[in-house]
Amino acid sequence: MSEWKSLTGDSRARWDEVAPFWDDYMGAASNRFHREIVRPKTEELLEVKVGHAVLDLACGNGNFSRRLADLGAKVVAFDYSPVMVQRALARSSDYAGRIDYRVADATSAESLLELGTQQYDSAVANMALHDIADISAIPKALQVMLKPGGVFVFSIPHPCFQPPGMRKIHETEEINGVVATRNSIQISKYLTPEPCESIGIRGQPVPHYLFHRPLSAYMNLFMRSSFVLDGFEEPSFEPDDKAGERFDWYEIPPAAIFRFRKQG
Repeated sequence: MSEWKSLTGDSRARWDEVAPFWDDYMGAASNRFHREIVRPKTEELLEVKVGHAVLDLACGNGNFSRRLADLGAKVVAFDYSPVMVQRALARSSDYAGRIDYRVADATSAESLLELGTQQYDSAVANMALHDIADISAIPKALQVMLKPGGVFVFSIPHPCFQPPGMRKIHETEEINGVVATRNSIQISKYLTPEPCESIGIRGQPVPHYLFHRPLSAYMNLFMRSSFVLDGFEEPSFEPDDKAGERFDWYEIPPAAIFRFRKQG
């Protein structure tokens, strides 16, 4: 996975360009995907308590950083896009003293360790690790940054069901006089890690990089750094007839959410 580190500079430049568009689109409330898929299970796995020190990796426009602060956490949040951090600061004027926003590079252990050692009760990364070219420094740094027993919770697009080249299929069929519809996916590859360009939100000015890794790549990376996987969720949308086809994927989880715990 470290062979993609050369793409970090280009990836950052693209996020700087995309940041205003994403921030305007997500706004303060974010979108339904984050509200219904990412946030509930992430909060459940994090178990944030008042006074907890929480590190928010690749914080974007600070949407979840502000949520953590609302739950009573003391938050250090960072992103490698200065433009995104500026956007987060602009949206967080009411959180002075509760969120410390920084610019830092998650591909660099040195950059991460400048954020503090042995001081965090937990760390979180919402839908971000798949956007980072080289994640090998993260578990090594978190072993030093987290308190004993601290946890790292992160969500990613489910790599089993959203690998590069995945096709969504909508079918209509008459069964015994009843017209039935169903959604499915078609994939042709999964195991091979690879970078690709992606349009996360229609209309964004340039595509950003997405780095596909199978589940085993994430699991083995953290377990080799003496983390224990003690929580895993595969949330999906609740049926909603008004949502339309876009969200009619109730048996195919669009995200995977992990909790790794530092031993000791």
